[in-house]
Amino acid sequence: MHKIQILGTGCTKCANLTKAATTAADELGIAYELEKVTDFLKFADYGVMVTPALVVDGKVLVAGKVPKHDELLKLLPQN
Repeated sequence: MHKIQILGTGCTKCANLTKAATTAADELGIAYELEKVTDFLKFADYGVMVTPALVVDGKVLVAGKVPKHDELLKLLPQN
């Protein structure tokens, strides 16, 4: 099972990234646990200064934008 984290303050872009990431993960058939991280100190732990950010299994894949669906399909791990 993969751990997908959305780092952000809860803004519209954060919600859009959450929806886009879960849609792509579901389409790929990835087993995942979703966590929304809103603690600014945790953002810094990942080296993220701009949100929203997508972290999968502890690795920052995207920061500061909501990637397009095709890009997410390429970024997310394949089972």
